[in-house]
Amino acid sequence: MSTIEKIQEELDVLLNETRKHEIVLHNDEVNTFDFVIDSLVTVCDHTLEQAEQCTILVHYKGKCAVKTGEYKDLEPRCSKLLELGLSAEIV
Repeated sequence: MSTIEKIQEELDVLLNETRKHEIVLHNDEVNTFDFVIDSLVTVCDHTLEQAEQCTILVHYKGKCAVKTGEYKDLEPRCSKLLELGLSAEIV
């Protein structure tokens, strides 16, 4: 294995380790589709289409990972979703 390949492999491992957390949004019977979509666009920087797809998955599957990244970036976003009355957690 060349030095470049070894460095790239180590970089890949580090990137995977720093992005291992995700915000999972859970279904509820309280919030409307439009409210959840708007919240994901505002809080998680989703596009409208991405927010719609996540909202549909949450509705039919019960939950959906809506944002992946470092914990320090996800924590304030998850807190904001909770403040808005959504059911979310970081895993």
